[in-house]
Amino acid sequence: MTYQSIPWLEIAVLLPLTGAVLFGRIRDPLTAWRCCLFAAGATLVCGVASWVAWEAAPDGGGAATRSLGATVFSLDALSAPLVALIALLHFLTVLSTTRTGMNRFPVFWLLAGESLVLALFGCTNPWVIGGLLAVGTLPPYFELRSRGRPTPVYVSHMGLFVALLLGGLAAPTGALSSVLVVGAVLVRSGTFPVHAWLTDVVENCSFGTAILHVTPIAAMYAAVRLVLPTAPEWVLDGIGAASLVTAVYAAGLAAVQSDSRRFFAYLFLSLRSLVIVGLELHTAISLTGALALWVSVSLSATGLGLTLRSLEARFGRVPLTDYRGLYAQSPALAVCFLLTGLAAVGFPATLGFVATELLVDGAVGVNPAVGFVALFATALNGVAVMRVYFLLFTGTRHTSGVSLNITLRERFALLTLAGIIIGGGLAPQLYIDSCYRAAGAILYDRGNASAF
Repeated sequence: MTYQSIPWLEIAVLLPLTGAVLFGRIRDPLTAWRCCLFAAGATLVCGVASWVAWEAAPDGGGAATRSLGATVFSLDALSAPLVALIALLHFLTVLSTTRTGMNRFPVFWLLAGESLVLALFGCTNPWVIGGLLAVGTLPPYFELRSRGRPTPVYVSHMGLFVALLLGGLAAPTGALSSVLVVGAVLVRSGTFPVHAWLTDVVENCSFGTAILHVTPIAAMYAAVRLVLPTAPEWVLDGIGAASLVTAVYAAGLAAVQSDSRRFFAYLFLSLRSLVIVGLELHTAISLTGALALWVSVSLSATGLGLTLRSLEARFGRVPLTDYRGLYAQSPALAVCFLLTGLAAVGFPATLGFVATELLVDGAVGVNPAVGFVALFATALNGVAVMRVYFLLFTGTRHTSGVSLNITLRERFALLTLAGIIIGGGLAPQLYIDSCYRAAGAILYDRGNASAF
């Protein structure tokens, strides 16, 4: 058996699912967390191994599993790095969980959710993707119920999403199918005016669950696999226009929020909408920028969310109504917040800079108005990040009788994300080449190989 022949992807999908079954009912919080960390770590190793194996054998090699004559799981230029990314985000989120958060740590649903997302990003069959997207809506619902939080907002939006998605997959005509699937993608991505579910999840679920549910941007994967290959031009124009409106709308709301979780929700909603804007343009440069921005937003938003979660573990829900002056007590959190926040809006020397530049450059080449609106939304997001940073970490000096420094585990998780963000910004060629290859394959499937 060779390295490439080992089914790394399948092992990565099964490990967290097995961990959920074995460790989900452990009552001791610390033991349950340690078991969850072990499962997430082993999954990360397999996820990275699957990427390395695919790079060594670009045709998929042993990374594909065949069942009943059809490929169930397989990797390509798009999904290979995303599988490793998803496994990394889950591992760092589990690792950075504080002891106070372990008492409410949803081990079963976190590991089950990771298995579903990895399976989603590792397959290309439309019906399998649709089924996994539908089942992937369940973990936040059950956590909302277990926490005694209201569920009608989430259930109504996800019910609409599933109905549109399955209806689109079953529709007999191409145009009708594209419209229904695009409607499902817009609901799942939180596009205005069907965005209330996202803020509801971020506010009412545990912050770790909320981060891991939204940051992979599953709606983008569904759009690339189900919409972009066959959708008419006017359908792509519609999804681009709706995403642009949402990007500006959410950026404006992020800049005026008085609650840290709602700030995170609207900032991420704006960033995610900018990622989807690249689908409208479907040119080599813009699509490469959108794919690169997808990776950048997932990493930076996770880092920003983990920083806010660490603040909540020490201070509870943090209002954004006055200056709290927390820098003196938690300088590492201040630096991580600023770094991940600026990376999310494309600050130079960060992972998001080149991605944002490519997306905007491609947009200006196709439609200057789209590029201007995208830049305006990015500027508003930058204002929102700096406003919240000043409110949280500057102003009145905060005093406390106990140390509020972050733990070694939190420091490792945040510094790992910071290292990837800065390293990708200083040497972006590797991941830009990967995104360019993926964009070329997507455009080739759409019949636009001449764009390259």
